[in-house]
Amino acid sequence: MRNVVFVAPFPMDATLRFSKGIARLKDVCLLGIFQQPPRGANAAHFRDIAVVADALDPAQIAEATARLQKEYGPIHRLTGVLEPLQTPLAIARQSLGIPGPTPQIAELFREKALMKDALRAAGLPCARHRLLTSVAQGLEFASLVGFPLVLKPPAGAGCRATWRIDHVADLESALGQVQPCVEQPVLCEEFLKGREFSFEAVVLAGKIVAHSISQYLPGPLEVMQTPWIQWVCLLPRRINGPEYAAILPIAAATVAALGLEDGIAHMEWFLRDDGSLAVGEIAARPPGGQLTAMTGLVHEIDIYRTWARAVVDGQLDAPWQRNYAAATVFLRGVGRGRVLRIDGLDLAQARVGALVQEVKLPQIGAAKADTYEGDGYVILRHEDQAVLRAAVATVLETVHIRYG
Repeated sequence: MRNVVFVAPFPMDATLRFSKGIARLKDVCLLGIFQQPPRGANAAHFRDIAVVADALDPAQIAEATARLQKEYGPIHRLTGVLEPLQTPLAIARQSLGIPGPTPQIAELFREKALMKDALRAAGLPCARHRLLTSVAQGLEFASLVGFPLVLKPPAGAGCRATWRIDHVADLESALGQVQPCVEQPVLCEEFLKGREFSFEAVVLAGKIVAHSISQYLPGPLEVMQTPWIQWVCLLPRRINGPEYAAILPIAAATVAALGLEDGIAHMEWFLRDDGSLAVGEIAARPPGGQLTAMTGLVHEIDIYRTWARAVVDGQLDAPWQRNYAAATVFLRGVGRGRVLRIDGLDLAQARVGALVQEVKLPQIGAAKADTYEGDGYVILRHEDQAVLRAAVATVLETVHIRYG
């Protein structure tokens, strides 16, 4: 029996899907470390749970893991899926001698400036960038690269606290707000123009053994800056065409340059207007934004067990066969305040209900979310991509969130 420790601050449904994936493996005793432990049915797949004050603190993770090890025996793997956990987990693993990504590898994936330094050193295309500690450095970088630019935290996830900068005045204003310094620098990089995609990969022994591709419609940063847009993430039915061929060697070289051995990687990339490709960034964890669920749906696999097999067993059950196209429409409306009502649900259900795989509706009375994922989502799937695209259009045209 192998003891596997799964770490998460809070027992969110999306997070627990991954711990349940581990529990479905053979010969595994699943142990947990949480700030707020799951209760009832959500805790049933754990043999034991240690509670800590801060599940992002590597010392507390290590101490709790040592307690569990004393009770149950050697720990086979110490893992988790949240982005801010990757470096703390690596530090804890190293202190206890547990296999897995090292702190150095975790930091390459987590710290975007280090990541892009490593990619450029390997000759891979990515945005020009600089860590800024002053307004003067920002102005100097802008004079070299030009506008637009992007400002973001060096270790950020998604588009939170991210600005698109189009003019000198915007740059000065943004840097004036964040007050960069040596202790707290801000990452500035050129704005990559073009169609935005993601590349999901199962990596075993440093090699990509299965992959998926999605397209963002439009890119998340544009969604954040345009209140009326409802974001769509599309997984095409076919990903073996010439338009996707060039990303395969780039993805393999990116994984190799950053040193991931076993797991699932999530890479965002751009197809520029001139036909060239560029890596946006890559994470050594499963993707968010319902991308993990859709990857399972289009290949008809248990994607959460697939992740668990990679990080726990270093194995892939079988080659992926892509049988469907899928898309998530994120429900987001114009206005401010709280969710008053949702219009058009009955009409959308009548028209596209047969394609719906999963729904999370906005909660009436909840404050409007400030992310590009909005207040809810609808996941659709169909064998025919044209039918799927028509269903996406139907949801966009008929379902409307009202705030007040």
